[in-house]
Amino acid sequence: MLSGLYKLARPALFQIDAETAHGLMIKAMKAGALPPCGKTESEKLQQKLFGLTFKNPVGLAAGFDKNAEVITPILKMDFGFAEAGTVTPKPQDGNARPRIFRDPKNEAVINRMGFPNKGLAVFKTNIQNYRKNPVKGGIVGINIGMNKDQTDAAADYTLLIRELKDYADYLTVNISSPNTPGLRDLQQKDNLAALLKTLMAERGTTPLLVKLAPDLTEAQQEEVAGVLMAAKVDGAILCNTTLDRPEILAPGFRDEKGGLSGTPVRAKSTAAIRNFYRLTGGKLPIIGVGGISSATHAYEKIRAGASLVQLYTGLVYEGPAVAHSINTELLKLMDRDGLTSITQAVGTDGQ
Repeated sequence: MLSGLYKLARPALFQIDAETAHGLMIKAMKAGALPPCGKTESEKLQQKLFGLTFKNPVGLAAGFDKNAEVITPILKMDFGFAEAGTVTPKPQDGNARPRIFRDPKNEAVINRMGFPNKGLAVFKTNIQNYRKNPVKGGIVGINIGMNKDQTDAAADYTLLIRELKDYADYLTVNISSPNTPGLRDLQQKDNLAALLKTLMAERGTTPLLVKLAPDLTEAQQEEVAGVLMAAKVDGAILCNTTLDRPEILAPGFRDEKGGLSGTPVRAKSTAAIRNFYRLTGGKLPIIGVGGISSATHAYEKIRAGASLVQLYTGLVYEGPAVAHSINTELLKLMDRDGLTSITQAVGTDGQ
């Protein structure tokens, strides 16, 4: 019902600038103005990863709640987990507006945000306030990044880990946004190994994950997988936005600079998940991201090797009931395949 209403309202909403619409959504969530989205309760969807129990495998990706303002409303939308951020030590405005663009026909988005956020101090206050009255069973990750003018990446990441690790169920090191100059260079083998050695020493007992780009070659993926395993990180998030510009994209939209997300990146991210699952022998938990807007898409990522999935662009196009819809339909897909636990589906495409 809610999904149908959103589809009717979407053309009008899309007349509003994308970033303005996002701001209105945040305000509505803070005011408690969203209608109930449904709640899925099934042990079949539960799994334990990183020492945490996830009530379902569907999470909201970083980028939506940059300043940890609406964690409670997100988790009440039937998301099993939410990833707040990306937060940087100092506040920054990001790149010039407009910087988010939609292609409704292809259910795609291009963004060149550049990590706009209110900085560590505001973020820390917000996450501390959330922890005073957390959502029961909700998992909260914190996505950390470096400031645009920082020349010593490890300094920013180390500071953020030190200040936020006690408030995070897990931490994600974002080294894959295409909108911060030099950031993706941290994915190079030697750079990544040196960075992770420092960050793993700082994280204490808080699980540490690394978010990667979909644009790594297979040779680079093999190198990165080896570094992640050697560093003993807790997981990988595959993938961030792509710099690819498929021919199917709308004219004009296709020419915008930034990272592409949504339906056009789905196949590429799934291929990366499948390859990393193979390269790591299924021993490194993967969170699959990229083009997910239905249970079929989520199940595809899980069967490729993802234990959990995240979406953001799918929320833009499907509306606030998307997580509940995916969870409900996942149960049907599992019943079809005779599965009693979602973990039984992980990596089955390669078997």
